[in-house]
Amino acid sequence: MDASSASILIIGRSPSVILEAAGILRDKGFHADATNQFDEVLTAYDTTQFDVVVFGGMVPPATKRYLREEISKGNGHVTFVQGLGGIAGLVAAQVEGAMSTAQDDNDVAYDTTRRTVRLTLKEPSRVVVEAWWATSFTPPEPTSTSMRVVDSHFDAGEHLIPLPADVPTVASFVTVSAGPAVRAFTVGAMPEAVRRMVPTGDPTEPPALPPVQAVATHTN
Repeated sequence: MDASSASILIIGRSPSVILEAAGILRDKGFHADATNQFDEVLTAYDTTQFDVVVFGGMVPPATKRYLREEISKGNGHVTFVQGLGGIAGLVAAQVEGAMSTAQDDNDVAYDTTRRTVRLTLKEPSRVVVEAWWATSFTPPEPTSTSMRVVDSHFDAGEHLIPLPADVPTVASFVTVSAGPAVRAFTVGAMPEAVRRMVPTGDPTEPPALPPVQAVATHTN
């Protein structure tokens, strides 16, 4: 599908992350909206229009299941994407990967042991490899940084691209753009302390996270 006709909804918690991710996608030609009002998704948006719905890591599991079920009832073409981390550029790259409709004959993998991207290209292609990682987990606005590892034209065949030592071993990710396709991989998992922050959705339990500014964009 052409990006100009694709509609994206990002459902997450951090206002800065979801708004920046939607902005990146709009700059690339997508119709993208973002909201952290989980309870209003089904009433505030026509969910039949979305091609991709992204869930942030701080969306309670029960809420995520419910929204997936309800959105799917009226939308048979939607693709759901689980955000790997609260990093706007990473989220946008994941959406690009989900929306890629070009035939992807390339083999792209990440070797966790050797911290190496392995590419097998069927034909010469431009390859862009970017690393992303969190620099602070302080809620409600996590911070992050990124590094462009490679941006070059590669010949057909097999290529190995090691990640620099600067890329940490926790809360880190890598995206690989090879021709028209984009792939995202986890380099280092989120710390257990961060995973424990995910709200349970149980109203009887005290909130584990501070309140955030309510945001809900409507570009269409």
